[in-house]
Amino acid sequence: MAAETDVRSLQFPEPLFAPPRITAEPATGHGDPDGTLVLRSAEPLGGHPVSVLHSLREWAGRDPGHPLVAERAADGGWRSVSYGEAVAAADAIGQGLLDRGLGPGRPLLILSGNGVNHLLMTLGALTAGVPVAPVSVAYSLLSKDHARIKAIAGLITPGAVYADDAAAFGPALDTVLAAVLAGPGGAAAAPVTAITAAGERPGATPLSALLATEPAGAVRAAFGALAPDANAKVLFTSGSTGTPKGVLNTHRMLSANQRMIGQAWPFLRRERPVIVDWLPWSHTFGGNHNVNMMLVNGGTLYVDAGRPAPGLFGQTVANLTDVPPTIYFNVPAGYAQLVPALEADGEFADRFFSRLRLLFNAAAALPAALRERLETLAARHAPDRDIPVTGSWGATETAPAVTSANYRFTDARCIGAPLPGAVVKLVPVEDAYEIRVKGPNVTPGYYARPDLTSEAFDEGGFYRTGDTVAFAAPPDLNAGLVFRGRVAEDFKLATGTFVRVGAVRPALLSSVPVLSDAVLAGENRDYVSALAWLNAAEARKLLGRDPEVPANSDGELITDPDLLRHLAAALAAHNEAHGSAARVERLVLLARPAGLDAGEITDKGYVNQRKVLAERAPLVTLLYTDPPPPAVVSANR
Repeated sequence: MAAETDVRSLQFPEPLFAPPRITAEPATGHGDPDGTLVLRSAEPLGGHPVSVLHSLREWAGRDPGHPLVAERAADGGWRSVSYGEAVAAADAIGQGLLDRGLGPGRPLLILSGNGVNHLLMTLGALTAGVPVAPVSVAYSLLSKDHARIKAIAGLITPGAVYADDAAAFGPALDTVLAAVLAGPGGAAAAPVTAITAAGERPGATPLSALLATEPAGAVRAAFGALAPDANAKVLFTSGSTGTPKGVLNTHRMLSANQRMIGQAWPFLRRERPVIVDWLPWSHTFGGNHNVNMMLVNGGTLYVDAGRPAPGLFGQTVANLTDVPPTIYFNVPAGYAQLVPALEADGEFADRFFSRLRLLFNAAAALPAALRERLETLAARHAPDRDIPVTGSWGATETAPAVTSANYRFTDARCIGAPLPGAVVKLVPVEDAYEIRVKGPNVTPGYYARPDLTSEAFDEGGFYRTGDTVAFAAPPDLNAGLVFRGRVAEDFKLATGTFVRVGAVRPALLSSVPVLSDAVLAGENRDYVSALAWLNAAEARKLLGRDPEVPANSDGELITDPDLLRHLAAALAAHNEAHGSAARVERLVLLARPAGLDAGEITDKGYVNQRKVLAERAPLVTLLYTDPPPPAVVSANR
């Protein structure tokens, strides 16, 4: 059992949030079309340290024994590292990396998933001025061809590569070393150090050797020389192409973004947060937003080895029962698993909500029905206080938060208003606006790709996000914005009707909670259809049993007759309640999950709409076959 268990004695002072004060003015930049607006907070951005490492050291000096990070040990207990221990380990690791030739131009590549050792390696590299490039663990352990690992290693030519387990990550480590040898430097390139924590690998440096390094003047000098605009991280995002591109994350970006969030969430200055989190550190939500929030605010992060996936979510429930969080972060797929578990187990729900301050969603819009169920649960199990279900919006290129819904709202698509320091440009497109961003939290560009950097910014220096928004309640600027979707995902029907995928998809998932996710088809067709996946927990609750999967010859589709009848009725009800642009006439249930190597999905659960449609083109054709085959759910039969 974790140490923080006396939760009923905690006090919950208000307020949680500082309400937004937003101003707007017409854009005057060259090339901005008529109707372009610039939004910003009237609250100036406050001062912030050079890096989040400076905040870490301040907390270590103030309270060195307070736990920073913990993970499950082999005996089932928690292995924890305090703030003081983390700083000491970072100094030793940083010196060890400098001794092995790493520096600003020779990054550290991290293959492993979230864990204590991963965080210590990150803190050590950053302390020594060595950029860190964490990549999805799925690229190493789930990928069949390691193509993305090869591309990343060839691009950044790391000075060292870290993996927790030498055996499990052996093929990926081989790929990294081979990619560097095959690069421009070839055999003459500086050697790449493989660092492992467990297992045997010839020539590898054990993590224990780095931890035993005596810090010297070199690491102290490197830390003292850290500059705000120096590169701290390279985070890889594939976008719509599937080819990894490295987003530069400077120390200024990371430090400024936490200050921006802190001004919107003043309770962080009063209450040291505790989170239980699975979100991958190879992505900006988990690795920047959440980890850095702990470093800056003296919090504790319990690493959750569970996740919203078959066979793993039970571990999440066990961890949340053991350690009730004060803030809970997740994505819609995670909440779709959590809500049925909370509804089914009152004791678990009492424990989960016992000291919770807020529920936070990001990465994709939370379906309205799911949000309502969360609010109902919070009111039932924490009647003594308000627990908002909130969220924000941002990108890997923005470190990540740009907007925050730091106020009450009813529209589940709300992404909030610009944070202090963020300058948001709204450029008209169809019946919405493309949102573009400038500010201290915005990337200077992409690693070794000046071409991509040039394309990413407009003539006024604003980062082009490709996301579209609308005003939540015009003319009230403080009501913020609602998410409308991605420009690249939206399409027109043959009738000329414009389909906003970012609006229709969450509406469908809200109407039909037995679905966990969906992609929409219909470009140049007469109506919208969907390729969808099941929410296993909701399907079992509905049927009283597991659905029959797969049922057709190639294992591609689920055709459980009871399930399909329910879906036909639910789809008809959805269409009855929504206008023509939100109607979905047909769908099929996919038995095969979205594929990583094909670029259909990332390990944080974001489905790439265009990739899924391309990879499963025969199923799209099936959706538009007349009369519809038995495997196709139709709202009209």
